[in-house]
Amino acid sequence: MTVSTRSAYLNTPDPGIPLDVVPVGGRIGAEVRGVALSADLPPETLAAIRAALVRHKVLFFRGQHHLDDAGQEAFGQAFGTPFEHPTVPSRGNFLFELDSHHGARANHWHTDITFVPAYPFASILRGVTIPPAGGDTVWANTVAAYQDLPEPLRELADGLRAIHTNAYDYAAERPDATEEQRKRFAAVFARVVYETEHPVVRVHPESGERTLLLGGFVKQFVGLPQADSKALYDRLQSYVTRLENSVRWRWSEGDVAIWDNRATQHYAIDDYGDQHRVVRRVTLAGDVPIGVDGQSSRAILPAPEALLEAAE
Repeated sequence: MTVSTRSAYLNTPDPGIPLDVVPVGGRIGAEVRGVALSADLPPETLAAIRAALVRHKVLFFRGQHHLDDAGQEAFGQAFGTPFEHPTVPSRGNFLFELDSHHGARANHWHTDITFVPAYPFASILRGVTIPPAGGDTVWANTVAAYQDLPEPLRELADGLRAIHTNAYDYAAERPDATEEQRKRFAAVFARVVYETEHPVVRVHPESGERTLLLGGFVKQFVGLPQADSKALYDRLQSYVTRLENSVRWRWSEGDVAIWDNRATQHYAIDDYGDQHRVVRRVTLAGDVPIGVDGQSSRAILPAPEALLEAAE
């Protein structure tokens, strides 16, 4: 069911969801209380969490200290199908570690791994080592951003397609990065170059909502020169990052955040200096986006047949 008004988000209870769900932001985010995440949760609870996720875009679970790496992976397998990062090695089976001491500071707005066609539907992030101050994460509601667009911009966005790639300009994104961090980016994250053409507006497969598919992996809009692409991207992206469309989470060790990667962008704030921050993530496989015109995303690099061979 499509949510057509934002007043419904705060004022209408979640129908049929047997969870204690407390909204955190006016347009995005809710804390789920009284649930200990595990692979042993009954199917109706898992279904309720998924329904709340589609509704609120990002869910927060405080104090999940019982979860270790294996428990987080097991919960991920119960909640969906784990997705292995196409270039970065995992810790364990499907666990992806972000350690600030090893340069893992993704301080830019992005949706996870959109440089492949069927990018993850959700991510499950657990706070392992949290600095005493700083290191918050911000999520933005890309459905609300689309709804905020003036009608001419919505009509324009509906017909646009964009090329996403992992071979973005790391030096420009991180001018303060060390030479070692830049070399690691080239050797690991961008060791295989991926490019995918996505619709700029995808239809959410569960809610039917229209959501802006942008973020830091966008290279260029199809049919537009680089300068025009940048100007238009900045205009559309400005609606995503409006404060009223975002929620900011102050982490504590043991917290878990789950976000709908089809309807959000996020930004890990790099404001904690030399303090140590470690979070670990399980991503869950998604489907290939479909645009307003019914056309799906398509792989450009590597060639589709190479992706098929790799999957086999």
